[in-house]
Amino acid sequence: MEEIQTITPEELQKKLEAGEKLELVDVREDEEVASGMIPGAKHIRMGDIPANLDYFDKDKEYIFICRSSGRSGNVCHYLQDQGYKVRNMVGGMLSWTGETK
Repeated sequence: MEEIQTITPEELQKKLEAGEKLELVDVREDEEVASGMIPGAKHIRMGDIPANLDYFDKDKEYIFICRSSGRSGNVCHYLQDQGYKVRNMVGGMLSWTGETK
């Protein structure tokens, strides 16, 4: 199995502050995202990813986020196996200290 690329919450925050246009996908459940998401993130529940493959573009890199980085890691493995460029935010929202909406 290929190694999944990761990004720390601190690295992600620096990129967002620098104005980089990033593709963020939050794979938590509805009740979890109700408590706040990283601004600009798209919400697609983990179980809905296979049905939403047409949303993803193989030329872009996607950063996946969940509560602690377990589910987003699973999504990363799944999509990487399908040929997508993915990165997992280590520690998930539990480690995120930045702004949420």
